[in-house]
Amino acid sequence: MRTLAVLALVLWLVAAAVAAQPPMTKLQIEVRNLSDKPIERASVVVRFVSGHSTMKLGKKIITTWEVRTNQDGVAKVPELPQGQIRVQVIATGYQTFGQIFDVTETEKTIQVKLNPPQAQYSPQE
Repeated sequence: MRTLAVLALVLWLVAAAVAAQPPMTKLQIEVRNLSDKPIERASVVVRFVSGHSTMKLGKKIITTWEVRTNQDGVAKVPELPQGQIRVQVIATGYQTFGQIFDVTETEKTIQVKLNPPQAQYSPQE
């Protein structure tokens, strides 16, 4: 009888942890240059900064995702918890982009415009 009560309590705790999943977001990041042309093979790093947390019962919690853009300049990030995220985009021949976004919707598309590199500055000139 006692083991049955303990087993019921454990099952209830596991069910509560599974039901307490934070709201998730499907995220797409569109990377384009200033002339609105897509930039392919750009590295996109998405880092979860803060927001809804959850008890995972020993599971590893993923807080960083690294993806690349496709030919259309779109990077699709796996579902992530809603909250604040930091997006960093690195592409050859362009300035690095970095910004923090608030994600509160179930689906969100972030549009990023990359600038060309600035001219080199030298104090000797």
